Amino acid sequence: ELCDNLRMTTIPQNAFQGMNNESLTLKLYKNGFEDIHSHAFNGTKLNQLILKDNKNLRRIHNDALRGATGPDVLDISSTALESLPSYGLEAIQVLNATSSYSLKRLPPLDKFSSLLEAVLTYPSHCCAFRNLRTEKQNSLLSIFDNFSKECESTMRKPTNEIFYRDDSYNTTLWSAEKNMYPFATDEEAFPYSYSAIFDDSEMTGFDFEYDFCQPKILTCTPEPDAFNPCEDILGYSFLRVLIWFINILAIAGNFTVLLVLITSHYKLTVPRFLMCNLSFADLCMGLYLLLIASVDAQTSGQYYNHAIDWQTGSGCSTAGFFTVFASELSVYTLTVITVERWHTITYAMQLDRKLRLRHAVPIMLGGWIFSILIAVLPLLGVSSYMKVSICLPMDIETGLSQAYILLILALNVVAFIVICACYIKIYIAVQNPELVAANKDTKVAKRMAILIFTDFTCMAPISFFAISAAFKVPLITVTNSKILLVLFYPVNSCANPFLYAIFTKAFRRDFFLLMSKLGCCKSRAELYRMNYFSAYTSNCKNGSSATAPSKASQALLLLSALEKPYPAVRDKTSYNENQ
Repeated sequence: ELCDNLRMTTIPQNAFQGMNNESLTLKLYKNGFEDIHSHAFNGTKLNQLILKDNKNLRRIHNDALRGATGPDVLDISSTALESLPSYGLEAIQVLNATSSYSLKRLPPLDKFSSLLEAVLTYPSHCCAFRNLRTEKQNSLLSIFDNFSKECESTMRKPTNEIFYRDDSYNTTLWSAEKNMYPFATDEEAFPYSYSAIFDDSEMTGFDFEYDFCQPKILTCTPEPDAFNPCEDILGYSFLRVLIWFINILAIAGNFTVLLVLITSHYKLTVPRFLMCNLSFADLCMGLYLLLIASVDAQTSGQYYNHAIDWQTGSGCSTAGFFTVFASELSVYTLTVITVERWHTITYAMQLDRKLRLRHAVPIMLGGWIFSILIAVLPLLGVSSYMKVSICLPMDIETGLSQAYILLILALNVVAFIVICACYIKIYIAVQNPELVAANKDTKVAKRMAILIFTDFTCMAPISFFAISAAFKVPLITVTNSKILLVLFYPVNSCANPFLYAIFTKAFRRDFFLLMSKLGCCKSRAELYRMNYFSAYTSNCKNGSSATAPSKASQALLLLSALEKPYPAVRDKTSYNENQ
């Protein structure tokens, strides 16, 4: 026993050589050890090696146990070790590594061939030992696959009738084989003879009934909880494929929209400005999905060894910030876009009430500040991104964290209600049977229905299950919630660039004009230029003859430009000319 000696900083080579050959229990706790050298325990026969409470112990050389026998018990609890030695772990039956927060990765599992009990720091490490069997047990199971019925019969027999490979016991298993080959040698009659498979040393103390029929099971604590089950980040294999398709679609679509909007030589209008904000928010969501997909691909099959580094590191915090910021900014911008549509159509004749860029900028600045604040709070201790592998703020242990989650969900529900109400009002405002053809009316209704449906598909499932979880009555497991993460959560981020920009004529015009600058699609770009000039000339002529357009016709004219917040310039020009 050597303890409470803070001046001892290392255990050198052959430090315990020359001690007796009996099994030793080395208690080396509460010392100043920082490093244990190669062959430090050379020549010893270790029963227990207790290294607990050496707060500064950061390194054990890979060959520290080389030359030693054992140990059967290794205690490294409350140390700063970052890794275990790769040699000498085969004999360990009990491993105690509680409060070893720096030990985030384990050696290859085949090194723990005799392990029966593990008391660790992180639950994810116990996933590594789940279903792990000892080396001898694996060998037995691979050879005696057909012995399960014999085990069942053994459990029903008196304790003195057990299946030993001995002629003095006329047991059913071996006597049946001997009757089949009465003149054969032992090796021929008993092809499954233990002696033919194992050395005598390996058979020492082996009991068929106890070692095979009642195999020892490895126990490990702490067990994984509901928030961190034993699985990879995405859990399901089909999600691993889908998430790549979805994140590439979101990134490509939103990046294209941003690029076209920024490089366009047309005047920056309020709809264009709002669309830039929406595309940036949805691009951030795509980056979050890309980060999750990349880490899942890198850690597939061995996430238990990377879980701590990922969930407690900067990667998960960055991913969590991206997704919360993107989600809230996207919802906020969608709400502003919808309200702007409703306001423009409702007050079409009142130019003094028109929303201008100087109004939109401070409105969106408020949205950015709000979204950043909401995303930063988990980094400051209000809820946490470290709770689950997908880095969402699912920590509701404190009242403040619970209120935070409920606030986000409530705001999203309110935003959805506002969006629905505005679109209903827009539809009512422009629905005029005397002026609008039936097919035009149906087309407007379908477009609005698609926009509302995509918002509902994104928000409803997540809000429903999240609210129930926030009240600590979860209706879905973390594993199944990953389906929502991939299939529903990013719906808006994928759909928005197409519904609000790419499917509009104005965007296609700007896109081909941009491509013509790069030497591509020049004929299409020229066609758009000619169509635009023709429409502009026609609108100017019509505008000079128009005297007093009705409010309904003004609203219809505006609706053609405001069904999506990426209006055609010719519609805007026509409207101005009519003023």
